[in-house]
Amino acid sequence: QVQLVESGGGLVQAGGSLRLSCAASGRTFSSYVMGWFRQAPGKEREFVATIRSGSWSSGRTTYADSKKGRFTISRDNAKSTVYLQMNSLEPEDSAVYYCAAAVYGGSYSYTERHHYDYWGQGTQVTGSS
Repeated sequence: QVQLVESGGGLVQAGGSLRLSCAASGRTFSSYVMGWFRQAPGKEREFVATIRSGSWSSGRTTYADSKKGRFTISRDNAKSTVYLQMNSLEPEDSAVYYCAAAVYGGSYSYTERHHYDYWGQGTQVTGSS
């Protein structure tokens, strides 16, 4: 069982920045593929970014097209934590942001919800205009 706890959400003005954190339990965090998704009210949960495990992909990252250049995903294996740095935030970025972990591996893109095995409870990000 892997537990994920997100933090760092809050209210931010348009153009501002936030850094979300997700602390994971488990002794083999470095082997997990980690991802961030978000869900706005009345909408489906959507992919934001993913970062591969360092054991074979050297931390390769993938982003949703609309997030490229504004969002950066990173990980600190020593702290068992994954981060999402969000810059130039817009009101449309308002959502609950979820951290996810894929621990069993597979040849996936890791851009779909069903590619992940564990989820956090989410942290609210609200952008104001």
